[in-house]
Amino acid sequence: MSFIARINQDITIAMKNKEAEKLSTLRMVKTALMNFEIDKKGKANDAEATINDAEAMKVLQSLVKQRRDSIEQYNQGGRAELAEKEAAEIKFIEVYLPAAADETTIAKFVDEAIAETGAGSMKELGNVMKAVMAKLAGQTADGKVINQLVRSKLGG
Repeated sequence: MSFIARINQDITIAMKNKEAEKLSTLRMVKTALMNFEIDKKGKANDAEATINDAEAMKVLQSLVKQRRDSIEQYNQGGRAELAEKEAAEIKFIEVYLPAAADETTIAKFVDEAIAETGAGSMKELGNVMKAVMAKLAGQTADGKVINQLVRSKLGG
């Protein structure tokens, strides 16, 4: 079952169960996926281009990242109710993402990436980040956590 078909099925269930917050979030997710697919078709000049699961995962990860950034902004602005709404949306979206990598797994990949790239200073932060992100492909991980771990290991 494709991502969009699964989302449509879950939208129907949310409507029947009268889950307004979940329904709203799922509709937003569906819209984001459809917009990505439309952009993809336009760029490829191919009316048959469809979104694959890997691309759908990236779209969902970007939606989660946007919400995390919003939560941070709302908390700084003293808008706890809006931050809670965004956190609830994250929970609904994360159902469709693979389990997030824990800090020990990320730390292991950071150590491997530093060894592979031979990085010894903060100047090589970008190279290490790129290597870690490649190792974490297909997994959900917070870029800020990765960046903090890389900085601490490189002495920043």
